[in-house]
Parts: sequence; C-alpha cells; structure tokens
Amino acid sequence: MDDKVNYTLVGAFVLALSALLIAGVLWLSAGLGGRDAMDPYQAVIEESVAGLNLNAPVKYLGVDVGKVDRIEINPQNPEQVRLRFQVKRGTPIKTDSEAVLKAQGLTGIAYVEISGGSAQAQALQPGPDGSPPMIPFKPSLSARLENVLSNVLGNVDRVSNNLNAVFDADNRAALKSTLADLATVTHALAGQQAAITAGVADAAKAARLTARAGEQFGPTLDSIKSGAQAVERMANVTAQASARAGEAADSTANSLQTIGQQTLPDLARLMAELNQLSASLRRLSEQTAGSPSSLLLGSPAPMPGPGESPP
Repeated sequence: MDDKVNYTLVGAFVLALSALLIAGVLWLSAGLGGRDAMDPYQAVIEESVAGLNLNAPVKYLGVDVGKVDRIEINPQNPEQVRLRFQVKRGTPIKTDSEAVLKAQGLTGIAYVEISGGSAQAQALQPGPDGSPPMIPFKPSLSARLENVLSNVLGNVDRVSNNLNAVFDADNRAALKSTLADLATVTHALAGQQAAITAGVADAAKAARLTARAGEQFGPTLDSIKSGAQAVERMANVTAQASARAGEAADSTANSLQTIGQQTLPDLARLMAELNQLSASLRRLSEQTAGSPSSLLLGSPAPMPGPGESPP
C-alpha cells in the first residue's frame, strides 16, 4: 500500500475551489449575474441621519428595491444631508412619491422608505442637467415627535414660569389668608348646622304649604277670571248706553235750540202786550175806585189849575 500523498493534486484542488468561491461571491454581489439594472436617485433631508449607513436598504412600500450608496453634507446648506440611492429599474417612483427615514425593528438600524405615488402621476424624471431624479423627503416619525415634544416642553416651561409669577410671595400670603378665612367660615357653618337644618326643614314646609295654597287658589283665580269677564261685559254695555245717552242729549240740545230760535220772539211780544194790558187794567181799576160813576159817565173833567177858569 502506497502511503505517499500527491501534494500537487491537493494544491490544484484547493486553488480551483478557492477560484470557484471567489467567482460565486462576485456573481452574487453583482446582483445575481447582473440581471437587475439599477437607476440612481437622490434626496435631501433636513434631520439627523444617525443609524443610516452606506448600503442601508431602500424599500418601496416595504419591498427591498435598492440601497444607499452615498451620504454627505449638502455643500449649499450645511443643515441638510444629501443622500443618493441605487434603485432597481422599473420601480414605479412617481412625481408625488415621498421618501422618509425609518428605523428597523428593535435594532434601530435606519433605512429609507419610499411611498407609492398615485396611478395618474407621471414617472419621476432626471434633472435638466442629467442629475439623478430628486425624491422629496418628509420628516420622519422621530423628527415629528421631537418637534411635538419640544413644543410641549416649551409650553410647559411657559406655564411653569406663569405659575411662578402668579404664586409669588404676596399672592401666596393672600391665598393663605383666604384659606384661613374660609376655614373660619366653615367652622362657623358647622356650629350652626342645627339652625341650618331647621331652616331647610322650614323652607321645605313652606314650599309644601305654598304648593297646597296654589292648588286651593286655582278655583279662586277661576272665579276672579269669571268676575273680570262679567265686569268687562258690563263695561261694554255701559259704554254702549253712554253712547246712546250722548246721542239723545245731542238730539235734545238740538231740539231746544230750535224751540228757542222759533218760539222765544213770539213769547217776548206776548209778554210785552200782557204788560201793556196789565197797565191799562191797573189804571182802570184806580179810576173806578175813585169815581165809580165814571164807568157810565166817563172820566170826570180835570180840575182847573191855578189861574184857569172852570169850563
């Protein structure tokens, strides 16, 4: 039996195996033999990219479509970070697509997530100078939470400062005095608890009596209402009678005025004639009383005056 080993064959076998392994690694690293062509894209982000490394995955709706191949500060704005991706050709990145920085699981390894655009949007095209298409970048969840927490902390700080300004030494002393006065009032009310209870009971009793009186007062209100209606009807009748009396008074006044205008002149003439007749009768009576024969012989001749001769 030959115990010698052919080292030449062993060495050739090892070299051939090593070459095959290197070729396989190169083939896999080239994307399975170069079957997937890649297109460059870029984005500008205005937040920290801590946890994002070169060759970090780029995902489209959760599907791996590429990797990050460059991370650098934007020379035009030092507050921005410029990223460049290599994305599989044919990935539907539209003009309304957006990129966002996310963390993967509990490891905290960051990756880039691209949201899908609408079906009506056009495909994102390279820049006029042939630069890779620019994907808009929106703030990540951690950045939004940081902004919200910063605002909340700022508001809390302002509220704390306002409370410190409100509760200064003078206000604290005033509040302490107010609390002491409130405690005094509370003790006084506690001492008058029996009187307050009695007052409440009296108030409840008065409320019950008022309710009962209201129930009994209902018929009285109805009677008053009926009386008021009767008075109203009587007032209406009185008003109508007054109107008729006014009309009668007006008619009587008109009649009296007519009588006065037509009768009074005749009556005045009659009275004048009666006065004349009365004067004649008075003279006749006086003449008859002095000489009764005058009724037959006529009135006697008058006596002659001084220096006159009798007839």
